[in-house]
Amino acid sequence: VQLQASGGGLVQAGGSLRLSCAASGRTSSRYTLAWFRQAPGKDREFVAAIWRSGNEYYAESVKGRFAISRDKAENTMYLQMTSLKPEDTAIYYCAADSSLILSSIRVYGQYDYWGQGTLVTVSS
Repeated sequence: VQLQASGGGLVQAGGSLRLSCAASGRTSSRYTLAWFRQAPGKDREFVAAIWRSGNEYYAESVKGRFAISRDKAENTMYLQMTSLKPEDTAIYYCAADSSLILSSIRVYGQYDYWGQGTLVTVSS
């Protein structure tokens, strides 16, 4: 499985962006898909995930502002980000895994496949 993230850029606070993660190879619905981010000098942190059942999970810091989705036909995952804040500035990575247990969904070390990252910069 190869993942390709795109859609990052520079946006003003309060603005919106949509990130995409295109998957090549087999990413059937049994895969859990997720977004993580890493700000300069900080650890990589969980942003959102879509479980193989279709249930969605979010970090508290983005709940109500970000929405994760997947298009099975296009083999693509999205992260719609609204009401962006300067603290959302980070490199955003998409990840996938086929054998994750639910309790590990927020743990980046548990994901086997990663995209290269896309930079999101939110100016104040």
